[in-house]
Amino acid sequence: MRARAAVRGAVRSGVTALDQRLPVSETVRVVLRKAFPDHWSFLLGELALYSFVILLLTGSWLALFFDSGSRQILYHGSYAPLAGLPVSEAFDSTLHISFDVRGGLLVRQMHHWAALLFLASMAVHMLRNFFTGAFRKPREINWMIGVLLFFVALLEGFCGYSLPDDLLSGTGLRTAHTIVLSIPVAGTYLAYLLWGGAYPGHVLIGRLFVLHVLFVPALLLALVTAHLILVFYLKHTQWGGPGRTNRNVVGRPMFPYFAAKSTGLFLLVSATLAVLSAVAEVNPVWTYGPYRADQVSTNAQPDWYVGFLEGALRLMPPWETNAAGHTLMWNVLLPAVLLPGLLSVLLLCYPLVERWVTGDSREHHLCDRPRDRPTRTGLGVAGIVAYGVLLAAGGNDVTAFSFHLSLNALTWVFRIGFFVAPVVSFAVTKRLCLALQEHERTVLIRGEETGVVRQNVHGALEPGHVPAAPDKLYRFVVRDLPSPRPPEPGAPRWRRLRVALSRWYYGRRVELGATPEQRRRAEEALAEPERRKR
Repeated sequence: MRARAAVRGAVRSGVTALDQRLPVSETVRVVLRKAFPDHWSFLLGELALYSFVILLLTGSWLALFFDSGSRQILYHGSYAPLAGLPVSEAFDSTLHISFDVRGGLLVRQMHHWAALLFLASMAVHMLRNFFTGAFRKPREINWMIGVLLFFVALLEGFCGYSLPDDLLSGTGLRTAHTIVLSIPVAGTYLAYLLWGGAYPGHVLIGRLFVLHVLFVPALLLALVTAHLILVFYLKHTQWGGPGRTNRNVVGRPMFPYFAAKSTGLFLLVSATLAVLSAVAEVNPVWTYGPYRADQVSTNAQPDWYVGFLEGALRLMPPWETNAAGHTLMWNVLLPAVLLPGLLSVLLLCYPLVERWVTGDSREHHLCDRPRDRPTRTGLGVAGIVAYGVLLAAGGNDVTAFSFHLSLNALTWVFRIGFFVAPVVSFAVTKRLCLALQEHERTVLIRGEETGVVRQNVHGALEPGHVPAAPDKLYRFVVRDLPSPRPPEPGAPRWRRLRVALSRWYYGRRVELGATPEQRRRAEEALAEPERRKR
């Protein structure tokens, strides 16, 4: 008892001393009582965060055993089929981790699976933010940080994918070398600088290792920290519902509810990755063998997050242009440099573009329902379909071989599909969103169908209806839809473009026919926070 009392006294004294010098109690009180919306979609960001934590832990352990040298040695490890073959020190250390270090293969596969989950959860998290409008004011900067975080994670994944120096990753490095060479004028100089001479060089693996374990993780940590700070400061968005407005956050406090829930998710992610790594083999570099510059691995397929680049390269016709003594390789430059560059710029600037189109400068803390923004939802679905076509095209040779199809015919199918499928998916998605709005209008006016058909006094059969639940009607009515801009004859061209885009975005809608009381409640829920107005 005396020891316990002494410990309590020491802790109390230490906390008091810190609180007198730092805002400890105030910070802890604010942090522990912060409200978090209780909805599963908000855990997607948590999933990405905990995958990143597992990546840091497993990557730090693997770095203790990995050798990034490019010097050729003879392999004398435990994997008999490669005994006596010349391999690089990087490939030898990868096999050493996989077969000779206790638990090494499990940790290496956990690292790889965690990388796939990290990028997948970030992608889905970004899609959730896009479809719900969580990128609008005041979260534009946080959206941009998230986009940068995703592309930096792509770079980190490519660096780690290339480190084993096996035949599969070497094929990817050969593709990367070709992409760098396709850059006009500066491409040859950049390739010589990065590879330290003529391909394949002897310094790239070491440089990628430094990037993979030092510079890129530091940048990821900085971006993740900034992202979390802004999430905490700006508060979470939330789905509309009774009692939820632009001026509050309805949810559970961080401690103890959210802390326990988040801890459970971390343990679940760790256990799932461990089981998956134990039963599902990923990246078996020993079956590919060491990299040789004059060989290409059969069925060479990159990880899913760069598969769209592979598909774009395969679909692009062999177009080249010779000008001023330089060769422009459009078949590489367009799909592998200009397309990703355009994609990154569009993603970064989309919040600014939508704000420019709408002219909306108000704060938004309630999530949009995708059906209420049919054009934005259609654009998102079209982008997903375009990505899916490119990803499928990245394995056109495997598909053609497996199903006994013509590779040339399949390539043309994907080429046409890349331009046609997104347009069709956009039109279908927009039509479905408008149909869902029309259904809500019917429910709002007539109520929900009971499934009972009755005959009226005139002899006609009609379905029975009952009033919909109040919380459902609330979700129908509380929607923040900007009005399309009126025409501006004689205005400058950029303003006419703005009007045209505004009418394209918001010209098609279904007016729900809400009552004055319902409209008043919707306006109250969507009102901007008072402290922000000042």
